[in-house]
Amino acid sequence: MKEYNSDKIINLGFFGHGGCGKTSIGEAILYLLKQNTRLGRVDEGTSLFNYDEDEITRKISINLALGYGEYKDHYFNLVDTPGYADFVGEVFSGLKAIDCAVVVIDASSGIEVGTEMVWRYINKEELPRMIFINKLKREHSDFYKILDEVIKEWGSGVCPLFLPVGKEMGFEGIVSILDNKAYSYKDGQRKEVPVPDSVKDQIATYRDKIIEAASDVNEEIMNKFLEGGEISSEELKPAVKEGIKLHKIYPILCGDAYANIGIDMLLDFAVDMLPGLALTRELKGIDLKKNQEKVLKADIKGRPVVFVFKTVSEPHIGDMNYVRVLSGNLESGSTLLNGTVEREEKINQIYYVKGKERVETNKLRTGEIGALVKLRQTKTSDTLSHPQEPIRLPKIDFPLPSISVAIVPKSKGDEEKVSNGLSRLHEEDPTFTYIYDGELKQQIVSGLGELHLDIVIGRLKRKFEVSVDLEKPRVPYRETIMRKAEAQGKYKKQSGGRGQYGDVWLRLEPKPRGGGYEFADEIYGGSVPSKYIPSVEKGVVEIMANGVLAGYQVIDLKATIYDGSYHEVDSSDIAFKIAGQLAFKAAAEKASLVILEPICDVEVTVPEQYIGDIMGDLNARRGRIMGVDTEGRLQVIKAKVPQAEMYKYSNSLRSFTQGRGYFTMKFSHYEEAPRETATKIIEEAKRAKEAANA
Repeated sequence: MKEYNSDKIINLGFFGHGGCGKTSIGEAILYLLKQNTRLGRVDEGTSLFNYDEDEITRKISINLALGYGEYKDHYFNLVDTPGYADFVGEVFSGLKAIDCAVVVIDASSGIEVGTEMVWRYINKEELPRMIFINKLKREHSDFYKILDEVIKEWGSGVCPLFLPVGKEMGFEGIVSILDNKAYSYKDGQRKEVPVPDSVKDQIATYRDKIIEAASDVNEEIMNKFLEGGEISSEELKPAVKEGIKLHKIYPILCGDAYANIGIDMLLDFAVDMLPGLALTRELKGIDLKKNQEKVLKADIKGRPVVFVFKTVSEPHIGDMNYVRVLSGNLESGSTLLNGTVEREEKINQIYYVKGKERVETNKLRTGEIGALVKLRQTKTSDTLSHPQEPIRLPKIDFPLPSISVAIVPKSKGDEEKVSNGLSRLHEEDPTFTYIYDGELKQQIVSGLGELHLDIVIGRLKRKFEVSVDLEKPRVPYRETIMRKAEAQGKYKKQSGGRGQYGDVWLRLEPKPRGGGYEFADEIYGGSVPSKYIPSVEKGVVEIMANGVLAGYQVIDLKATIYDGSYHEVDSSDIAFKIAGQLAFKAAAEKASLVILEPICDVEVTVPEQYIGDIMGDLNARRGRIMGVDTEGRLQVIKAKVPQAEMYKYSNSLRSFTQGRGYFTMKFSHYEEAPRETATKIIEEAKRAKEAANA
């Protein structure tokens, strides 16, 4: 492949709500770049980007996918990302690889929840972006309605640079406002035609909007505009280019990827307006030699700095790391330092990646994207750099999982295979986590939604040949006391020869929620020798871990030993440990033991029309609404809800909002469970104990 300077490299990522046509745009680009002999189709299972078995079956994007190609003496890297909230971790990875985001909007649906979501993430990364209004050939599509919606939502920086000719099934061409040229399409082929009279008024209107936006970037244009002077397209284009780079201008393009209309104009626009962005990115990291912050600038001649934005597991080669070269050149045979684990890695094979296909190369240059294999300890979010100038960049801040299920291997003896499989899957997808909960005695897997977990469980079976059953996760309830109480615990055993004797008086006092556990020694005069006090505390800690009411951990109290007695011969550590447990249990029963349930902070993001239904449902789940915030056209309902009530909540949310809502959930605190709930929990614990002893 021809070598390209970094100022000729263009890295585009495609983002948007599920089903808006991101992958179809990528497929059309690959076709135009001659990387495919036909237009790949998601619905026909022929997409180069959607090659995973789950993607082909479900006809949706699940994984981040890469592509590349050459066009008009420029080199394009393409990053396709899923649109469903369950797979938003792939979006976070993709944003680390690109220089310009293409936000895709369905012309018949407009701005949706996923569109709002990715716009916020792009803002956070401070990336240049363009907007592509897609599916203009679809029934009920309306370019100007969507355009007004976008301008209202994202402000005066939104600039339509292209307008459609025709509507719905009659959509047949595109007009370039800056060039004042029109093009028609037939079978994906473009030809220039006279500008239709039907769009001349719109061209004049939106050209003025381009001038206004350019005036905010370029002072000369502003002065000329204020003076009423004529401003040429040759003057506007550099200002628009600068505005894009500074993410102050958001150009709007349009077309229909399925019909291959307007995709070549997207590429032409990128060639004219986007080159060199690979060299403008500045990132802050830690200089590992000086242990201080360092600003990393893209430097073609500098030492290599490489960021791993995604790890995938390939059956025949093991882990493959997708990387972006941020500075210098990455060459096979070199040795770099992994700044995360501070271990050196030998760079062996380097690949360009197109879907599941790989082409080996010996070098990646500043701004390029590729893949590395056979690295020993390098994973997603790691930084590779020259050992003489080591740097560590911040890890990707992936969203936390919001739902969990428990899994049980169908075959005994498969526990190790399950554990190994989960570990590999977590390396591929950090938004999926797993843990064996010793308290609940369950293997808990967590993800961003039920579809997410369904995909993970399917891959566990397919890739690692292990099947599991799903169970409802047990809830980690707690027990605590509500008032102060005292009790004696005496353990006395005589069976011939040396006996056992321990006598303890304990005082239990409640602490504020979250106050933790405290043990105090108020023994005076040696009624209990100091050498036995640790054994008493050991007994207290042990019974607290196993619970008194229903077998759940006891929390938030102070236990004080203040009296007792001992026997010169028969007293022992074990006797005082048992005495401490007896005293604790007796005092706890006097101290009004209660069940505590975990309460979660829940944030539900939905379009405004669904607010009433969602708030009603959360109230029915014993939730407390804490407030409602507005984020663009979306409403964020904040509530505190018992964890036990949130099982399979994503199903309900999807049903209420027709798939347009999403939520996050994290532990907040413990609080006393209602009496009916507590009674049910205690009875279930008794039945489980009886069944275990049967």
